[in-house]
Amino acid sequence: MPKVSDDRLAARRREILDGARHCFAEYGYDGATVNRLEEATGLSRGAIFHHFKDKEALFLALAREDAERMADVAAEEGLVQVMRDMLARPRDFDWLGTRLEIVRKIRTDPAFAFAWEGHSAELEAVTLARLERKREDGSLRKDVPTEVLVTYLDIVLDGLITRLATGQATDDLTAVLDLVEDSVRTAKPAG
Repeated sequence: MPKVSDDRLAARRREILDGARHCFAEYGYDGATVNRLEEATGLSRGAIFHHFKDKEALFLALAREDAERMADVAAEEGLVQVMRDMLARPRDFDWLGTRLEIVRKIRTDPAFAFAWEGHSAELEAVTLARLERKREDGSLRKDVPTEVLVTYLDIVLDGLITRLATGQATDDLTAVLDLVEDSVRTAKPAG
């Protein structure tokens, strides 16, 4: 039997993750049945679960990947830029519905909550580090602890995700993000 190359295995894993992301975003965790995952990926359950132990492992892999992508942008450009990107290109963030499922699973599944804790801590750590750098260069306000600013930005992010994932109007959200950004920056001298 011929050996499958590492590149082909990686490509197959990518196909599974991409198809599953759409499936979880459309149907939610519970509604993403194995049959629907097969349809979304175009692969058999055997092929899917050759790469992932079970549906939860597949879902957690997607959640990790999305958290890492957000952490990369947050580290380079800031969490507000992550939110601006979501607003400008919502189709690039079809995992928004998946994020709501993550929140639900955190509330209802202690094992999942434990597994997810490390990944959310990564995003918080890079956001905290970026804010500390901004504080040192004088562009971030110093009258509020950095940890409080991280929590504030995380709450705004959750609200934005909920609004986008539920299809609510987004007309005024650019102005809202401007306000959020201004609220964490050092006040400019008048005049």
